[in-house]
Amino acid sequence: MADDKSKAALYWSTNLRLILGSLVVWAFVSYGCGILFRPLLSGITVGGTDLGFWFAQQGSILTFIGIIFFYAWRMNKLDAEMGLEE
Repeated sequence: MADDKSKAALYWSTNLRLILGSLVVWAFVSYGCGILFRPLLSGITVGGTDLGFWFAQQGSILTFIGIIFFYAWRMNKLDAEMGLEE
């Protein structure tokens, strides 16, 4: 019984760490690259516009989609490690 509780606690702590890490990456790309660091990225052009604008319009969306796929892959791997496969 205690082993199940420690396993569940490890599972949820790993899950929360993964969620927080994903949110940090998303916030950095969305707010950092798109808003805060836009003046620094204005000299670099991507697709005819500056990189800061690109991150604000497209980069944050593409990063978010990448984070979704990464989260699903990592959670499937964590489920397999903990013996919780479907």
